[in-house]
Amino acid sequence: MYFGKVRTQVSGRVPPNQNVTTAFPVLHYGNVPYYKDKKEWNLKVFGEVENELTFSYEAVMDLPQSEYKNDIHCVTGWSKLDNVWKGVAAAEFARRAAVKDTAEFVILHAEEEWTTNLPIEDFLRETSLLAHTHNGEVLTPEHGFPLRAVFPHLYFWKSAKWVRGIEFSETDKSGFWEKNGYHNYGNPFKEQRFSWD
Repeated sequence: MYFGKVRTQVSGRVPPNQNVTTAFPVLHYGNVPYYKDKKEWNLKVFGEVENELTFSYEAVMDLPQSEYKNDIHCVTGWSKLDNVWKGVAAAEFARRAAVKDTAEFVILHAEEEWTTNLPIEDFLRETSLLAHTHNGEVLTPEHGFPLRAVFPHLYFWKSAKWVRGIEFSETDKSGFWEKNGYHNYGNPFKEQRFSWD
C-alpha cells in the first residue's frame, strides 16, 4: 500500500514499526456517509449522565472551540506528524451532560452501528477532541465529516469517524475492531495492535 512520501523515523515521536507519511491515507470499514444537508446529522450524549443531550451540527459549532497539534499513528503502520485539529474538547461534552461517578468507560457510536471503546480518563484527556477541521480544512466525508474523534495517544482506529453518539458506561463494551481481534486499549508505543499483544 502506498502512503505518499515516507520517512522511517523521527526520534521519540514515532512508535516502533511505524513509517512517517506526508499523505493522509483513507482506511475504514463500511460505507462513507455523505450528508447533503447538515440537518440530517446529530450527536447524542447518553448513558451514565444526569443530562442526556442531542446536538445539531450548528449546536456543536456554537460550543467552545479548541485547536490541538499532534501526531497520529495508524495500526496498519503509518504515522502522520504535526496535524492541527479544530473542534470541541471531549471533556466539554462530559461537562455539559454532567457525567455520573459511575461512568468508567466511553463507547463511541458511529454510522452503520460501528463502535469503539476507551476508558473515561482517556476520553477526558486534555488532548482528546471531537474534530470537524484538519489542517485548516473542514473534514472531507472520507475523513469523518461532520465530526470525528481524535485521541492521538492511541492507535487511530480509536479515533472514530462519523461519530453519532457518546455513551458513558459503567462497563466496558468492546467495539467493532476490538471484537475482531484488535487490542482493547491500543497504545502505539507499546505496539498494542492485537488482542494477543
